[in-house]
Amino acid sequence: MAYVFNSDLETRKRMSKVHTVDGKDEVIIRKILWKNGIRYRKNYKELPGRPDIAITRYKIAVFIDGEFWHGYDWENYQKYIKSNRDYWIPKIERNMKHDQEVNAQLEAMGWTVLRFWSKQVLKNPEYYAELIMLYTRTEE
Repeated sequence: MAYVFNSDLETRKRMSKVHTVDGKDEVIIRKILWKNGIRYRKNYKELPGRPDIAITRYKIAVFIDGEFWHGYDWENYQKYIKSNRDYWIPKIERNMKHDQEVNAQLEAMGWTVLRFWSKQVLKNPEYYAELIMLYTRTEE
């Protein structure tokens, strides 16, 4: 049975602009990495969870997670979800559980998993790109 959303036009318009790939945060980080000679695969389907950036040479999987979809500060934030709570709260909690499962699968395969919050990446992309590059230097 499909869930029937009780959403206003403004909310529908905003949600329709949400993308799963090539977000501004991902593109900025990828450009910095490429400029610094770090080669990667984007949305790598060969790995669990399809990392946003997979640096196969160093076995580093990078995920840049949206705060809403992945439960940033979940204990505090969930009380602010006012509409469609019966849908969103279980969905976001499933997403959080799935993230943990993906992390465990990748780590069992010998990969280093890095997860960053989207808004933090947008505030300081150079810092997060440098963190990623630091892991490439420690793997050599």
